[in-house]
Amino acid sequence: MNKGFYLLLLLLLASSCISNRRITYFQNLPDNEPIGLEEFIPYAEVEYEYILQPFDIVDIDFATSDEELTKAFEFQGSRSMRGGMAGGRGGMGGGDIFYFTGYTIDKDGFVEIPKLGKIEIAGMSEESARLKVQQEINEFFQEEVFVRLRTGGIRYTTLGEFSSVGTQLIMRNRATIFDALANAGEANILAKKNQLFIIRQYDGGTKIHQINLNDRRLLASPYYFIQPNDILYLEPMRIRQVGTGDNLVQSLQLGATLVTMFIFFYGLTQGWN
Repeated sequence: MNKGFYLLLLLLLASSCISNRRITYFQNLPDNEPIGLEEFIPYAEVEYEYILQPFDIVDIDFATSDEELTKAFEFQGSRSMRGGMAGGRGGMGGGDIFYFTGYTIDKDGFVEIPKLGKIEIAGMSEESARLKVQQEINEFFQEEVFVRLRTGGIRYTTLGEFSSVGTQLIMRNRATIFDALANAGEANILAKKNQLFIIRQYDGGTKIHQINLNDRRLLASPYYFIQPNDILYLEPMRIRQVGTGDNLVQSLQLGATLVTMFIFFYGLTQGWN
């Protein structure tokens, strides 16, 4: 055995380990101005209100002192179904909780409500859409009717190196990228956390964004908050092509296996008995 063999062994062990710098969140990266502990980090100046899009499903509920009046604006049995589903939302498997009871926005941006007909709400925020439905119903009846309009939480999709891939659901009106990661069971240690892709839908099309989960500056990024229908994709590190050691023991096991194979083939080529 010569120095070249030991150098090869060292390279094999080093290549089987993953640096903490590649997997640690909230780092002060060298090219950025550092952010200290207790330092206030303002949110990026972007509009966080979700804009309704065609094929979204919204829940529209009505309340008034006249129960017979509210029944006229709902599909048959939808209120009782909504109440029965309230306790079972955790088992929706990422689906829309209002799929059976809500109103689907059609491809042209309209919802069709009994008695009121078609109302265009795509391209509006939830509150703007609620006010529009409220205005339409006020013109139809003299008696005051209160309208509530909402989407079924934040539904998004995880692909790639996540512990859980598929459609995910957060029952909140606002959630950060780290809420999304935690809800999906965290990212695999093999994930390129410095290159998370966000595929986001906009009015009339889609954009692909990329963020660095290792960077503390992400807290001030316009993509710190996720939106409904986002797709999050994490690529694997190249080390996956030859194997990986998630910790020291696994790295040593991998290194020992590679060394044994090297010695075996070296012996064959040298004619060992």
